[in-house]
Amino acid sequence: MKSTLSSRIDGRFATQNVHDRLLSLAEPVTESGCWIWNSFCNSKGYGRIWLDGKPRPAHRVSYQHFIGPIEEGMTIDHLCRVRCCINPQHLEAVTSRVNTLRGIGVTSINNKKTHCNHGHEFSEANTYHLGGNMNWRECRACRKSRSANRRSNRQ
Repeated sequence: MKSTLSSRIDGRFATQNVHDRLLSLAEPVTESGCWIWNSFCNSKGYGRIWLDGKPRPAHRVSYQHFIGPIEEGMTIDHLCRVRCCINPQHLEAVTSRVNTLRGIGVTSINNKKTHCNHGHEFSEANTYHLGGNMNWRECRACRKSRSANRRSNRQ
């Protein structure tokens, strides 16, 4: 990655190094330690910065500049949960699965459940895994009960 960024200023291009550009477009928040991106953010709240003539995620540019390269197959997780934060201390390279499970979405919520909706524990013996990479689980006790109800309804 080049160490300079090009940006259009008054119809001409000005060159500024990555470090200065990142810091000039972010505002530190003392309470949280976040560096809030004050330039363009996309519809999902992630900062965007022009680099080598293309818009790039500001948090990824920050990580690459301050920490180092991002390994293939890795994504950047915001440990602070603030999408427009570019503080490299708040960023960690993780797999997509780890990033998803750390989040607040449905997948994360379901993964954190220790019991099914009927109160049965998700233990190794009582959990049936569906899907090739075990990304769906079902309570064996509830599955057995549902199957018995279906069989009795057919008679």
